[in-house]
Amino acid sequence: MRNIFAIAQKELKVYFASPIAYVIIGLFALLFGYFYSAILSFFLRQSLQVGQPGFGGPTTIIPNVNQHLIRPLMSTATTILLFVLPMVTMRSYSEEKRSGTIELLLTSPVSDWHIILGKFAGAMALYTMMLAVTFFHIGFLFLYGEPEWIPVAISYLGLLLLGGCVVSVGLLISSMTRNQAVSGMATFAVVLLLWVINLMADSTGPVTREVITYLNIIEHFEDFSRGVLDTKHIVYYLSFIAFGLFLTAKSVDSARWRS
Repeated sequence: MRNIFAIAQKELKVYFASPIAYVIIGLFALLFGYFYSAILSFFLRQSLQVGQPGFGGPTTIIPNVNQHLIRPLMSTATTILLFVLPMVTMRSYSEEKRSGTIELLLTSPVSDWHIILGKFAGAMALYTMMLAVTFFHIGFLFLYGEPEWIPVAISYLGLLLLGGCVVSVGLLISSMTRNQAVSGMATFAVVLLLWVINLMADSTGPVTREVITYLNIIEHFEDFSRGVLDTKHIVYYLSFIAFGLFLTAKSVDSARWRS
């Protein structure tokens, strides 16, 4: 555990020793803030229209903050992550290979799993800081509105698990190349494929359609965005992360033997 913590700490220092962390967090905050303002403006206009005399009659339903504001905001956040998170992992192994420090890392008295889990923890720590920036926006909703906090917490849990899947894919691809740009673009392409894989489900049989739909990485986030905690989605995300890290371990082990 001490080795994992030391590697995670080293990864975080590398992120913040260069502009990478600041650019990533700033870009994420900028995009999230823009969509937060746009969705909030739409929600306020919708609420004002509902509040006008004679609008919709006596059965008019006042828009719910969780369903009509936070849920679309969290769904939009997943799209932002698709573009931003590959930049977090693209240098994890690629930079080590390019600079020649990968040999020192692989011959150090730590196991491959310590290295992988340390890098994963470091990337997830930076990702958690990215999500922490959004607390400022959500805090205003609690300050001036009355959203339910449990669905919000479940949505953030879903974002963490979804981010963990993207990070595990990024680590795997980064371990296969020494080029950061290739690593980032390949990670984006793989995650995008898992994002839209259900588009080909309509042209397949019922069993294949069910399998393809299950593999869709964003399909499992829908219940989280609604504030519904379903163990099958948690199992999917955790299994995805474990499988991604397992493949990364195999890739690193192969690199160790080649070196």
